[in-house]
Amino acid sequence: MKFQPDQFGTAITAHGPGWIVIAGERFTHSLVLHSNGERSRWACHHFDELEAAHFEALARMQPELVVFGSGERLRFPRPALLRSLIEAGIGVETMDTPAACRTYNILASEGRRVVAALLIEPSVPEANGLK
Repeated sequence: MKFQPDQFGTAITAHGPGWIVIAGERFTHSLVLHSNGERSRWACHHFDELEAAHFEALARMQPELVVFGSGERLRFPRPALLRSLIEAGIGVETMDTPAACRTYNILASEGRRVVAALLIEPSVPEANGLK
């Protein structure tokens, strides 16, 4: 099997609980990543903080598809929050953040105009220092 190097500069090269790595840079906060190379902090730290404005900002980026990573487990935002994407004819797929990272890489490598909105929630400290 022949391996090809990434043909796009925003590949997610690693991920784990509470972090992702893009081009050698580790991120521990929620992030918006566009296949055109743009990336920015996503001002949402917990799933329960999601508002329509978070998704309106994604719609203004005019992707053909938004891949929403809902954190370490799959959770679906209320449909009213997604209204701006739906009205703009932008597809939206919800999955846990690890799956969203993998899906984003595939779509971006195909040259698709995709935005990944990745919710990376802060780790909860272990009770009494026990793991």
